[in-house]
Amino acid sequence: MIIDGYIWAGFIAFVVLLLAIDLGVFHRKSHEVKIKEALIWSAVWISLAFIFNYGVYIFMGKEKALEFLTGYLIEKSLSVDNLFVFIMLFTFFKVEPKYQHKVLFWGILGALIMRAIFIFAGVALISRFHWIIYIFGAFLVFTGIKMLFHKDEEVTPDKNPLVRLFKKFFPVTEQMHGGNFFVKINSKTVATPLFIVLLVVEFTDLIFAVDSIPAILAISTDSFIIFTSNVFAILGLRALYFALAGITQYFHYLKYGLSAILVFVGVKMVIVGFYKIPIVYSLLTILGILIVSIVLSIVFPQKEKQIIT
Repeated sequence: MIIDGYIWAGFIAFVVLLLAIDLGVFHRKSHEVKIKEALIWSAVWISLAFIFNYGVYIFMGKEKALEFLTGYLIEKSLSVDNLFVFIMLFTFFKVEPKYQHKVLFWGILGALIMRAIFIFAGVALISRFHWIIYIFGAFLVFTGIKMLFHKDEEVTPDKNPLVRLFKKFFPVTEQMHGGNFFVKINSKTVATPLFIVLLVVEFTDLIFAVDSIPAILAISTDSFIIFTSNVFAILGLRALYFALAGITQYFHYLKYGLSAILVFVGVKMVIVGFYKIPIVYSLLTILGILIVSIVLSIVFPQKEKQIIT
């Protein structure tokens, strides 16, 4: 337990150090993140994840390493769906590109805390009440099918329950004030629309976690593996956003791939009492679904909608 405590403390300290370097050194001044910079950072975060995965293989064995890789792949692929929401959100509020990184940084920091709570609660529930795994599985199958027929909707922050609740107790300005979340007007502290964007980002990730955490619980019930794979997937989300923001609309078949992944992991949880799908087969299936959906998106590009005048 002492060794486990040191490992947990060391990993959390490592993550805090990475975030401090990211915000305090490389993004000390607000600036627009170009595609080249985003690709470099994406490569850095992905490389760190694979280096950590190799460490898991060395110190914890092949099975745990495969669980980490599969969990990381699930979280990474499902997080792509979140990028569409971020794009619509920043467009709706007309957030300048140079301030988008700041919103995503603090949004992801909050996401890490929420994920930790969800993960430990989920693992504790399954450990104490094993039958809950069947409910999680059925929920994922339902979510996957629902995603298949779900149509993209416009972002309407004013209808968000968290935003509406916040506005009841705290005044909000109608105009942006640079990269500030709060400003003082007539000696009174008020929130800016940029903070509302942050609230919606946090709310979106909360909803997203409801789907993704049960999905990774189908792969592993090891809190350390689940948390670390989540952390590495989330840490690279900002860079992935800036790298893919301009081309996400071309991956129109990815939604169907994500739907298939959710249904697959849901079925995996439902049948675990009768047959446990080997982790290698799970990894290959998820990877295959992603590759097929991306290839289909490239081979069969989406036709542009004709505008009738």
